[in-house]
Amino acid sequence: MDCRVVVEAAVPVYDVGTADEAVRIAISKTGEMLNPDLNYVEINMGERSCPHCGEELEPAFIAADESLVALELEMTVFNVERNEHAARIARKEIGQRLTNIPLEVLEIERLEDEDEDEDDEAETTAADADSEESDDDILPEFEELIDE
Repeated sequence: MDCRVVVEAAVPVYDVGTADEAVRIAISKTGEMLNPDLNYVEINMGERSCPHCGEELEPAFIAADESLVALELEMTVFNVERNEHAARIARKEIGQRLTNIPLEVLEIERLEDEDEDEDDEAETTAADADSEESDDDILPEFEELIDE
C-alpha cells in the first residue's frame, strides 16, 4: 500500500522582523536541507491555533528577532505494510536531513493504487464471465446425473 504522510517541523529562524519574512526564510532553509535528495517532499506553511480559544495564529512565533516556524512537509511513501510503517519511514527520511529540528507526524492517508483498481475490475469481470459459463455447464451436468 502507498501512503501520503504529512509531518510538522518546527524550524528555527534567526534575525527576522516579520512573520512573513520568517516563513519565507524557513521554507528556503528547509528546501536547501532537503534538496537534492528529497526534492519530492512538498513544503507548506503549517497551521497553528490557540489551544484555549481555537483562534487561528500565524505559522511563525517571533521573539527577540528570532522565530520558530511551523512547516508541514508532505511526502508519499510506497510499499508499506501499515500506517505506522509509513510514519517511521517519513520521519527517518526527513529527519536525517533536518538535524536538530523536531518532527511530528500529523496525518497519514492511504492512497488508492491504480493497479489494485484495475485488478479488482479484472477479477470482477472474470468472475461474472465464469458465473455465466458455469450456469450453462451446471444444468446439462445435473440433467446427465438424473438420467443415469
